[in-house]
Amino acid sequence: METLSQTILVCRRILLENFRQRRGIIFWAVFPVLMLLVFGAMYQSSTALGGNFDKTPAGILIGAALFFSCLGGTVSILVAEREHRTLRRLLISPLRPLSYFLGVVLALLVVALGQSILVFGLGWLMGAHFYGNWGVGLLIVILSVFSYVGIGFFFGSRFAKRTEDVNGPVAAFGVPLLVLGGTFFPPEQLPSYLLTITKFNPIYHMNQALKAVAATPSGEANISFSLGFLLVFALLSLILGAASYHQLLKTEKSS
Repeated sequence: METLSQTILVCRRILLENFRQRRGIIFWAVFPVLMLLVFGAMYQSSTALGGNFDKTPAGILIGAALFFSCLGGTVSILVAEREHRTLRRLLISPLRPLSYFLGVVLALLVVALGQSILVFGLGWLMGAHFYGNWGVGLLIVILSVFSYVGIGFFFGSRFAKRTEDVNGPVAAFGVPLLVLGGTFFPPEQLPSYLLTITKFNPIYHMNQALKAVAATPSGEANISFSLGFLLVFALLSLILGAASYHQLLKTEKSS
């Protein structure tokens, strides 16, 4: 119970800090909205893209919203904690390291759910429909958040020590994965060798799974492989993130 209560307190602190800054909350809301408006207009006005507008909100949520808020947000949180020397204070406080880790995960999951409502709500107003099982869609979003946050802890612990370091790893590793993962256009338009490579890309499976569920009534019947891939990847990401965070605490303690 103590771990749970501490986790909720950490989650609440992170959300309140972002709400007070306002800029982060505005970015998390405005960025996916603008992306949805732009790509929605493209898909609705062009058949050459080979897209289905019912899939567009799912792709924008996975690629634009969750990627930058959950992966980039985790890196930014860790950098801010290091710059403000909060981690040093955590080491001598009653707060358990596990509670802090889970608190960050929970806070960004709350953000992700808010973005999901925003993106799919706007998509519905623009004419998109969600045909599949909402429960399966929610599971895909949760697994995607776990994957992004775990990788965010890895990058934030290993490569980002200052505010200036935040955008580097996110852009260098993330943007190519987003493009190859089918966030902005159907992956079938990729050359065959790139399509083969991108099937090892977790963002590809996030997109394929959520788009299938969103755009077809029985989409969940065709995503077993992608869903299994995401389950394994999310678990490995959280383990990697937790290990990186543990190593970060050891480094902070010895410095």
